Amino acid sequence: MLVHAKIHDIKLIHPGLAIFQVVAEDWQFPEFTAGQYVILGLPSEAPRCIGALPEEKCHKPDTIIRRAYSIASANSNSRYLEFYINLVPSGELTPRLFALNIGDSLFIGSKITGIFTIDQIPLSRNLLFIATGTGLAPYMSMIRSHLLEHLERKLCVLHGARNSWELGYKAQLRHLQTYIPNFAYHTVISKPEAEPTKWHGNVGYVSDLLDQGVVTQSWHQDYSPENTSVFLCGNPLMIESLSTRLEKEGFTHHTTKAPGNIHIEKYW
Repeated sequence: MLVHAKIHDIKLIHPGLAIFQVVAEDWQFPEFTAGQYVILGLPSEAPRCIGALPEEKCHKPDTIIRRAYSIASANSNSRYLEFYINLVPSGELTPRLFALNIGDSLFIGSKITGIFTIDQIPLSRNLLFIATGTGLAPYMSMIRSHLLEHLERKLCVLHGARNSWELGYKAQLRHLQTYIPNFAYHTVISKPEAEPTKWHGNVGYVSDLLDQGVVTQSWHQDYSPENTSVFLCGNPLMIESLSTRLEKEGFTHHTTKAPGNIHIEKYW
């Protein structure tokens, strides 16, 4: 069931990437587990943002366009839910979301769900979070919800994007890396030629970071099926290629019936 909510804040990272904060309207968000997702929706009649391309299909009047989005805020934050969203110019929902202003209404699901979580993983296991683009969102919720409570656990985030301005939450994660010894954060971009100034960081894809051994260097130990659970979220091609690689290294896919150490969130 979809219920009414409002935009509390919008933090524009660049014209096609933003952090949306949503508050409940005359009700309370249900409790959720970090890493889960919820449905956002807007009427088909809602305006599209400037610069949006024509839609690929027509919608019937009085219908609600809805999509699932991972929550990026901590599960202890009852004031608002946060979402990290990329604009798809020819898409159905995101051009309408990017036309919203603070105080505008939208719909949100009354149920929060998903099994892309770390709550069942023993604290003795390391966590390797690999993301491209807005696939970082569920990891932000996990980090905000659990990291400061379990400083003994080794955690590494690998985040890939086309350009540096798409590395959302970079400042927050670098700050954490400075003050938390067991937390590591590494970024990589694939289009350095588009940077306004010379890029001095890693170039390529997140798989290249594994080849360079950044996880081993950060943890001072190898990651393995025996000591690490790997999470993959973002581009399907990245998920497919790294799943194949990890399987060859002895990792197995996690399901509710057969626990494993490769966890995948497919939302694209």
